[in-house]
Amino acid sequence: MKQHQLLGLICLSGFVAVAIGAFGAHGLTSPQAKAWVVTGSSQHMAHTLALFACVWLQTQGYPKARLAVPLFSIGIALFAGSLYALALGAPRLVAMAAPLGGLSLLGGWLLLAWACFSRKDQNDEPD
Repeated sequence: MKQHQLLGLICLSGFVAVAIGAFGAHGLTSPQAKAWVVTGSSQHMAHTLALFACVWLQTQGYPKARLAVPLFSIGIALFAGSLYALALGAPRLVAMAAPLGGLSLLGGWLLLAWACFSRKDQNDEPD
C-alpha cells in the first residue's frame, strides 16, 4: 500500500473514533454502553495517532516502524471493535476479542520501540 493511501485510511480511522465517541455520548442511554464506547473510542484514537507516528517514523529513517502498523490496526479492530459491538447489544462472547486486541496493541508498542532502538545512526555517540 502506498504511503498516501495508508495515511488516508488512518485519517478515516480517526473519523470513526470521533463519530463513535459522539454517538456514545449522545445516542446511548445505558451507562455501561456509554462506558464501553468511551473506553473503545479513547483507545481507538490513541492508537490511530500511534499509526500516524509509525508512518512519520518511517520518513525519519526508521523503516522497521512499519511492522507495528498491522498490530495497531488489528488491535484497534479487536479491542475497540468488541467494545463498540457490546455497546450496541452484541452477545458477551464478543468481549473475548478485547484481550486479544489489547495484546496486539501492546505488541505494536513493543515493535515500535524495537524499531527505534535498532536504528543505527551515524550521528549517535557510542554508549
